[in-house]
Amino acid sequence: MAVAAVANGVRADPIRPASQSTAVRTWLYVLAALVVAMVAVGGATRLTGSGLSITEWRPVTGALPPLSEQAWLAEFEKYRQIPQYELLNKGMTLSEFKFIYGWEWSHRQLGRLMGLVFFLPLVWFWVRGAINHRLALTLLGIGALGGLQGAIGWIMVASGLQPGMTAVAPIKLTLHLTTASVIYACLLWVAAGLGREKAGGAPRVAPAMLLGLVFLQIALGGLVAGSKAGYTYNTWPLMDGALVPPASALFVVKPWIENFVDNVALVQFNHRLVAYAIVAFTLWHALSLKTSRPATKASRRATALAGLTLFQMGLGIVTLVLVVPLWAGLAHQVFAMAVLGMAVVHLRLSLLE
Repeated sequence: MAVAAVANGVRADPIRPASQSTAVRTWLYVLAALVVAMVAVGGATRLTGSGLSITEWRPVTGALPPLSEQAWLAEFEKYRQIPQYELLNKGMTLSEFKFIYGWEWSHRQLGRLMGLVFFLPLVWFWVRGAINHRLALTLLGIGALGGLQGAIGWIMVASGLQPGMTAVAPIKLTLHLTTASVIYACLLWVAAGLGREKAGGAPRVAPAMLLGLVFLQIALGGLVAGSKAGYTYNTWPLMDGALVPPASALFVVKPWIENFVDNVALVQFNHRLVAYAIVAFTLWHALSLKTSRPATKASRRATALAGLTLFQMGLGIVTLVLVVPLWAGLAHQVFAMAVLGMAVVHLRLSLLE
């Protein structure tokens, strides 16, 4: 048992191995929750048009907001130099600027908090021997990905500061969201398998395929958000009166490959199609396990996952039909993390059972 514990990342402690494993797992789940909070605040920042309010990347000195009226005016003047202000927000008051600045500053501040919550406990657990070197290196890799995510965030913001731009580039927003999803999935993957002995079972194809589909759908959701495709074709199940829009609408941009990013009709249609595929797949998977292994934990997880995807699709439809109100857009984005989390845990535990 001690060897198995070490192999799964937690040192075997003759006094309190269970408490150490629980502490590390709890820490990882807290980090995962912080990622969800980052996604939520990032979504609110996007939906309120606040993402370009801070025009500089200052990882250290930017931790403090403007503390005087003069400092606020200086920040406002920087914002008034970018295209978003000139093309969309010309005439904005200082109090209105403070509102959008607050969202973006909160998003960046939460990222700094995550860095502290990650590295300080990591050092503590490592020094105390609660985790072995192999797991510590794995976690350092996740931390490095978190640092890269900060850089990706700035690259995304910088894309919206270019001449003629009033928002960030959709593909860079998608990369930012997808990287956050990968970090979240990695944290849950490690936490769910912590201290568990491997059963040596065969890989579970269906849960793996489901996880891949969920990642694809989140990426497509990022394109929908970045291109503002949710503000058009606000009917369901039809799009502009058709279940499947004509090819002339789906592939109007030249070259044709750019339609997958820049054409709001195709971007939204792809998001709809993958949603249908995920719901159908999860329902089939749940029914399949309920028939073959009705009393197992895997069957119950698959049923829960099917329920989550059905609810998420319904929430997406409500968001679309209501033309993306703030509460619905945020709920849809955050609930996507719930679906992703369940898919990750389902696959991880299926491989260990």
